Amino acid sequence: MSTNPSLNSDSDPDTTIQRILFLSPRVHIYTVPPLTSTKGYTTTAWTPFTTPPPQPTPIICRLRVIETSSSSSAPAAAAATNTISTEILLEDADSADLFAACPYTSPPCVEPTLDSARFFALTVQGEGGRKAVLGVGFEERGEGCEFVDVLRGARRVMGWREEGGWSSSSSSSRGGMAGGGGGGGGSGARTEPGRKKDWSLKDGEMIRVEIGGVSGKGEKSGGRRNGDPGEGGEGALFSIKPPPPPGGGGEGGEGLPLLPPPPSAKEVKAERRRSRGTVEAEKGSAAELGFDDGEFGEFQ
Repeated sequence: MSTNPSLNSDSDPDTTIQRILFLSPRVHIYTVPPLTSTKGYTTTAWTPFTTPPPQPTPIICRLRVIETSSSSSAPAAAAATNTISTEILLEDADSADLFAACPYTSPPCVEPTLDSARFFALTVQGEGGRKAVLGVGFEERGEGCEFVDVLRGARRVMGWREEGGWSSSSSSSRGGMAGGGGGGGGSGARTEPGRKKDWSLKDGEMIRVEIGGVSGKGEKSGGRRNGDPGEGGEGALFSIKPPPPPGGGGEGGEGLPLLPPPPSAKEVKAERRRSRGTVEAEKGSAAELGFDDGEFGEFQ
């Protein structure tokens, strides 16, 4: 188990536990020029961070994300507190010496670049509180995606809001108490999380559900619905009455009118003969109509 030298002081909590959330054996370090746009960082102007001359060589580091859990059970405190913090360490790949440290106190401490998913801008902090921005580049895109997921989980554990905000302290508490800034026991403000409301049914409580005009105990609802008969008191399932069956009686005993059956072929022929006889009876001879039959019988 690795420990951070900055935690070794007389005011440290009683118990400190560290665990490695992420480890990348090789990351490339770059110098980042001052940001000239509010949109974010791009890697076009980055240059490799090298060792001093006369033989400058690109620096390759090991990146580790460390989560530190510090618990305190001092008698002066009202209750035991458990604070959590996250730090990103850049260490020499061969000797494991610390090269730079990035305390993850707010989301802007680690910003992804706009043109690549493998590069990130880290705000590192040195002795005396001096800060600088270094570029970090992973050799594989998958490592960059995993790095983003690990930081997202760290923000969730520390209680940061994902809508661009973060908590006022760099560490959050587990177990219902969060200590404020400073090493004292009573000066920090403590907040209790909201209690969850109990929606379970108590003894004697019942849920009443009405389905189809019938209550949960089988009683009919008091109000009349559209289409319910006024007498008899029985609720109808439909607001519009269904049509009566064919040939059956409707309201008042009157049935629906039925269409006559189609005529048979025999009746059709008889009707044609009757109509033809009527036309011949109306037709008279040429003499009756005032015409001469002619010599050759043209009008016969």
